[in-house]
Amino acid sequence: MTESNIPSLYLHVPFCAAVCYYCDFARQVYQADACEQWLDAVEQELRETAVNPGLETVYIGGGTPSCLPLSQLERLLSMLGPYTGKVKEFTVECNPELYDTGIIECLAAHHVNRISIGLQSADKALLKTAGRRHDADDVKRLVDQFSACGISNISLDLMYGLPDQTMAQLEESIAFALSCSPAHLSLYSLTVEPNSVFGKKGIQQADPDLEADMYERICRILADAGYIHYEISNFAKPGFESVHNRNTWKYRSFYGIGYGAWGMDEHCRYTHADTLRAYCSDPLYRRITPLSEKERMFEAVMLGLRLREGIVPEEFSRMFGCELAACFPKTVSALQERGMLEVREDRIFCTDRGWPVLNSLLVEFMEEAQL
Repeated sequence: MTESNIPSLYLHVPFCAAVCYYCDFARQVYQADACEQWLDAVEQELRETAVNPGLETVYIGGGTPSCLPLSQLERLLSMLGPYTGKVKEFTVECNPELYDTGIIECLAAHHVNRISIGLQSADKALLKTAGRRHDADDVKRLVDQFSACGISNISLDLMYGLPDQTMAQLEESIAFALSCSPAHLSLYSLTVEPNSVFGKKGIQQADPDLEADMYERICRILADAGYIHYEISNFAKPGFESVHNRNTWKYRSFYGIGYGAWGMDEHCRYTHADTLRAYCSDPLYRRITPLSEKERMFEAVMLGLRLREGIVPEEFSRMFGCELAACFPKTVSALQERGMLEVREDRIFCTDRGWPVLNSLLVEFMEEAQL
């Protein structure tokens, strides 16, 4: 891969202090020697990838980036130093049980300006059910510590549809989250993955009607609190929408660095080796999946319609050489007639009726694309 104008970089940290029961990402319990080998591999991958020095965004996720001890976190952030000088947004995921003030100060010193904290719930029983090891007080403490270090752009993650979660528990968690005054909130329904602890225990998805009611309640509470519902699962104070994630939803290429990460470059997606050991042995290995033009068009629609603003026709035409309505004429026309999609000169977006049922609308786009 050669240096280009790719705007964003995602780096995956595959280590955790403990594994959450809903997680199916590439992760393992932290071991110092394994982490040192992984850092060597990441350093080689960054060196050989020729990353764009003018990146707009960097996002370090996991796993649990904040579980790295200070010396190894310092090494990782120093590796990224040549590429972070011009970034608008530098996000690192942190778990609430982070108590090392040295790590917080290290993040601030390396120009990290956005933190994503996994609150998930403010209910102690639900946190225990999910295998989480923090409580609400830990979240409030961490928000205050980052703010004291000059990092006030805080995003909180919450989940709904957790096992036996009630509407009252969800409302209490949202109220607690709002008391922390985060700049951004992400709310996701629980998906029980087969390889997660929940999946292996046979935990079932929440009732679809309850999930729908919870989602509706979330949207109403956060709108009343002044948050902009700018993407299906994401809410922000004005001016604090995630730049990194918006680049992804606008179908822009991005680097995927490290075991567990995937990236997109022009007409293909790529992943790394299937295991941490294999990645450390050959960090430059790529499993490349070429994408046909129809596949790329569909993915651009799938991601773009997640945004409240929808898709800019001029941007779609620039990517594919044709207008969206001309690429999917039957679907666009049918969805307009049913009041699910609105087509304007400057944007194409889901209506209030269409947005909550986007997945079913995408099936129609997929069928027309014959994927």
